[in-house]
Amino acid sequence: MRHRLFTLILLGLTGVVPSLAQRVDTILSGKIRTVKLFRVGDPVSYPILFMQSGEQLELHFDDLDGDVKFYYYSMQLCNADWRPANLPPFDYWRGFISNRISNYRISSLVQTRYTHYQAVLPERNAGPTRGGNYLLRVYLNDDTNRVVFTRRVLVVNKKVAVGGAVLQAFRGEFFQSHQRILATVNTQGANLQTFSPQDLKLTILQNYTWQTARTLDRPTIFRSNYYEYAEEETTRFPAGKEWRWVDLRSFRLRSERVSRIVDSDTSRRIDIYVAPDEDRQRQVYLFYRDLNGLYTTENRDNPNPWWQSEYAWVHFTYVPPGKRPLIGQRVFIQGELSGYSAAAENEMRYNDSLGVYEGKLYLKQGFYNYRYVTLPEPNKNNSVLSASATEGDFWGTENQYLLLLYFRPFGARADELIGATELRSNFMR
Repeated sequence: MRHRLFTLILLGLTGVVPSLAQRVDTILSGKIRTVKLFRVGDPVSYPILFMQSGEQLELHFDDLDGDVKFYYYSMQLCNADWRPANLPPFDYWRGFISNRISNYRISSLVQTRYTHYQAVLPERNAGPTRGGNYLLRVYLNDDTNRVVFTRRVLVVNKKVAVGGAVLQAFRGEFFQSHQRILATVNTQGANLQTFSPQDLKLTILQNYTWQTARTLDRPTIFRSNYYEYAEEETTRFPAGKEWRWVDLRSFRLRSERVSRIVDSDTSRRIDIYVAPDEDRQRQVYLFYRDLNGLYTTENRDNPNPWWQSEYAWVHFTYVPPGKRPLIGQRVFIQGELSGYSAAAENEMRYNDSLGVYEGKLYLKQGFYNYRYVTLPEPNKNNSVLSASATEGDFWGTENQYLLLLYFRPFGARADELIGATELRSNFMR
């Protein structure tokens, strides 16, 4: 207890190490796998909480060392750009700053040995006291310098009404391939001390992907308590197509998109080969329900999906047009399964003899959405991941958009998240 109080006082006085706080949605330990954070009971939801609602989040992750360790977590308030806010923890959090994750279970009925940790947060009699962006940091032995992974959490202190609609792009060259957002904000009754329309910032996320998020610092129309954000150049997104999928809920029986399962008799290794994926840029758009890039941990072989699910090396194959390499482009597997990032782990390699790109990921049993994206070589100016060359874009694709409204009063030291809403593009449904 004395050690815990000492940690509480130390964090309150010094805050968090800035270099760690800016490592957002990152796994810093190679032993940590399958990090899932969602609203209790809804595994395909985003970790967003509304103050005074009593909502909580579920946290799940695996440690492949398979032993018992002392993991702790804390929350760091950040500004709209995810840089640490200049506030001590006592100004935005009540209760203990650091909490131990005491619920864990060793894997059973599977070949892979791991320890599954889970927690429900915030703890009882603890939680945020103001809205904003929060960085969840999980670290070893109550040592904030030994962070193993971080995750984003959104806490909304709802003060204004945020609305909007997903529309087809207006400009001719983007009419068939892009979507645009019309966002509206009504501050009537909110009692906000705004000196200019730029005191509000609107962030738009497509399918919860922060790498392509847009932040708007001025409205297109401002009239009394009404703000409208409709500038196409800043609210336009490539529509993409429905995400590819693979059903890995069973490692004993092949699902529709699994071509081969190799379970070694001499080791614990399992290899699963997904059927080759053709280029979709020139294919006709086909609607089907997807998870918009997310995945779920599920199991058809054993009762419990969290600590009785197996791990396997899952092999992906992308067949480029004409079986020729994409000149000047690197190819990656993208989705929640790879953290939406462009890392060495999820980069695909071109196989000259077969004329295909190949890659593999170490995944737990579940149902996965994914797609293939390209990134220009380092000597290119454009460094944005794009699915246009591999998946194609169609304006009627079903996408999910999250609108977040931030406000910083004059003289305040942190941005506050005061409104949020979710939109779906359902043009032809």
